[in-house]
Amino acid sequence: MPDFRSIFNTLRLDPSLLLEAPVTRHSHAVLFALVLGFGLAAPAFAQTDDDAALRPLEPDFTVVNLPTTLPLPMGAGNFHLTHRFVGVNWRQDDFSTIASNAFGFDGPAVIQLEYRIAVMKHLEAIVARTNFDRTIQFSAKYDAFHEGESHPFGLSGIVSVEGQNNFHRTNTSGADIGYTPALGVVLSRTLGGIAAVYLDPIWVHNTQPIGVGDKLNTFYVGLGGRLRIATSTFVVGEVSPRASGYRPGDAEFAVALEKRVGGHVFSLVVANTQATTYGQLARGANPQTLYIGFNLARKFY
Repeated sequence: MPDFRSIFNTLRLDPSLLLEAPVTRHSHAVLFALVLGFGLAAPAFAQTDDDAALRPLEPDFTVVNLPTTLPLPMGAGNFHLTHRFVGVNWRQDDFSTIASNAFGFDGPAVIQLEYRIAVMKHLEAIVARTNFDRTIQFSAKYDAFHEGESHPFGLSGIVSVEGQNNFHRTNTSGADIGYTPALGVVLSRTLGGIAAVYLDPIWVHNTQPIGVGDKLNTFYVGLGGRLRIATSTFVVGEVSPRASGYRPGDAEFAVALEKRVGGHVFSLVVANTQATTYGQLARGANPQTLYIGFNLARKFY
């Protein structure tokens, strides 16, 4: 048995310091674990450059609201529908109110319709409209490379521009608010055969368009994950903390139970915001708020 005290003395360390030293727990532990996962976990499924190949741990083009690196084959399309039922606040309303409103499902909803098409290999053109401020978002995603033997992670680039009031410079009150462009990247990594993680740094311009002379910007880092609990069933979660710039309210977060059936993906969602576009996510979520909703997607390939 080695003499550990002599080893510590040789290194001029007092072993009692190790017992007395306080342990500091940092809020960055989750981010560190995610980054560590990108570097250490080995992919369980061989990824190819075939955009039509099944990726068992990446069934959809979004986590909940954040983008993923899932590719779309050239000429193929994908329809995506989101509902956030805002008539019931699960964090503030009592159970009687929630139950009498069918747990929120018979109340008003914020709805987004999205369609994307692959205009060339690895390049998607996307248009979406939500009735939240009647916002229209035009975006593109380029899948630079997929995770595989030559790349330890997948990487996609994002560019978008959105405008309220059906893509006008003025809002419904007539105020000149301009447009909100965004730039970002998506990094993905599979962890064994059960999970996928995402890191989405996104910069958004003009996130505070009213009441200031200079338009304000926001930089946020979306963190997402998908855990497979059955062959085609997943628990999904994401959070979008703002790292710098304009950051009102709370950071957006959402969790979901997700099921893939053939070309369909259905997610039962709980989120603290009705936001779905990059600009809306940058502006944050409503404090002390929790909405129920769903996502529904259909691949056409």
